[in-house]
Amino acid sequence: MSSGGGAQAVQSLDWQRMFLGDYDLLFYVEIVIRTLIILVWLLALLRVAGKRGVSQLSPLELAIVIGLGSAVGDAMFYAEVPLVHAMLVMALVVGFQRLVAHLIISQEKVETFLEGTPVELVRDGVMQLGGLKRSALSYEDLFERLRPEGVRQLGQVQRAYFEQDGQLSVFCHPDGKAPPGLPIVPPWDLEVPAPPPDHYAGLLACLRCGRIHEQSAEEVPVPCGCGGTAWTPAVLDSLGGDAGQDKGRDKGGN
Repeated sequence: MSSGGGAQAVQSLDWQRMFLGDYDLLFYVEIVIRTLIILVWLLALLRVAGKRGVSQLSPLELAIVIGLGSAVGDAMFYAEVPLVHAMLVMALVVGFQRLVAHLIISQEKVETFLEGTPVELVRDGVMQLGGLKRSALSYEDLFERLRPEGVRQLGQVQRAYFEQDGQLSVFCHPDGKAPPGLPIVPPWDLEVPAPPPDHYAGLLACLRCGRIHEQSAEEVPVPCGCGGTAWTPAVLDSLGGDAGQDKGRDKGGN
């Protein structure tokens, strides 16, 4: 029994075609070389893509998933792909994974190259702009990851690290011990923090990095050390409206 497929009919239940195909033994060596080249290239591309693109899977794990998925899928659907070829590719992918996993455990340089290192994003309520740039994260990306941790303003955050698996580790001050900081609730896409009123006296937070600056009523706002020029009143609780300053009074004492 045969089925139509392109210019040449395919003989159903042809065990020779299913398992070996019409290839010489040297072609299996080519499969090994092709598989290794593709896996190494895939790992390099995933490393360039960064942790944000990989998210919860390491680059090696994602490469294995892609490699196995492709090998399994091709053998399932394409009659011209012999099963032995796909089985060999699958075995090579798993063997490659075991080898690289061993190298990651024994060689720190290999682990650093493949999985990267944690990146500090926040230190004592101040965003580390270089870390955000290296991690390809925007302010909104960082704030979106902080809010589920119960963070309302950056002063609550002692440290925040972008881990190797793409997750965010957050270490906050104990309840009631946090200094005022830059509000991140409500989300800036919904409500941009308001600028300070004229003759404002109190603590200001830089909208670019979150650094705190204390200003007197007579002082004119100056650029932040990060280069930012926009400020907003620092707060203890962005939802409760408690300002971390001297009530933002003006010259009239209001």
